[in-house]
Amino acid sequence: MNRYARQMVLPGIGAAGQDRLAQAHVLVVGAGGLGCPALQYLAAAGVGRITLVDPDRVEETNLHRQPLYRMDQVGRPKAQAAAAALAVLNPDCQVMPRVEWLTPANAGDLVQAADVTLDCADSFAVSLTLSDACMAAGRPMITASALGLSGYAAGCCGGAPSLRAIFPDLPAQAASCASAGVLGPVVGMIGALQAQMALAVLLGLDPRPLGRLISWDAGGWRMGGFRFDTAPEPANPLPFIAHAQIAPGDLLIDLRTEAAPIAGARHLPPDRIAHLDPGPAPRVVLACRTGLRAHNAGQVLQSRWPGRIALLALTDDDLKGRP
Repeated sequence: MNRYARQMVLPGIGAAGQDRLAQAHVLVVGAGGLGCPALQYLAAAGVGRITLVDPDRVEETNLHRQPLYRMDQVGRPKAQAAAAALAVLNPDCQVMPRVEWLTPANAGDLVQAADVTLDCADSFAVSLTLSDACMAAGRPMITASALGLSGYAAGCCGGAPSLRAIFPDLPAQAASCASAGVLGPVVGMIGALQAQMALAVLLGLDPRPLGRLISWDAGGWRMGGFRFDTAPEPANPLPFIAHAQIAPGDLLIDLRTEAAPIAGARHLPPDRIAHLDPGPAPRVVLACRTGLRAHNAGQVLQSRWPGRIALLALTDDDLKGRP
């Protein structure tokens, strides 16, 4: 019996659809709470190749919501641990693990090589960087977020509006799983939804999930969503760059108040950005840890200064001075 027999009998799949999945290449960024279920369902469905990007290692606090991993894998790079587990799940699926940060320096090539990208990261900077790369390449992206008892998944780019169009304004502060908590089945449902949307794109199923956001509220037992096909793109979006893309002459501003500024940077708290005089600098680069403070400060500076502005989300490698 063919292992894919139960899905091949579905209308719109069959042998031809299964062959499309076998020939497909999916980029998954993030092997955490969203990435684990998405990876398992994509591999089990017979997707031929998956490039998996994640710089993190398995921690014990991950295990309640990332059941792809085991206690004896704590400390191992997530991308490698996930690839090993998926090889056992389905040897037909080739998983290529990359233990590295997703940055504007490598995003373009990674996105261009894949048929569809899954944004399973828990980073504003990574999500927006992926969205920008997918828009430039004309590739679809399935993005998602989950926190506490709720979450959403959305099909962006590839002919649909970008993530920037859905969320033109970012919050002043952001919570995390560590600070706000999260229940395992919530991220499991959202990650599985990402996989379903990606499979629909790869198989060409109608209606397509691109231009649609689907939400899940486990606290109120409600599902919702909306279409955003006509959402306008921001007129002057602020691009993210990698640390290696800082150019001579750039005015580098470190917005972090909890640490000393990185080498070559001037320290300026976010609440002082409105008073910044860039002088003759050809470009101002605003840096912070997650990219959120940089984005919001950039919008303030953009409203009063007509020059070029770029954003930098500092990785662990940046802070340690590694290339």
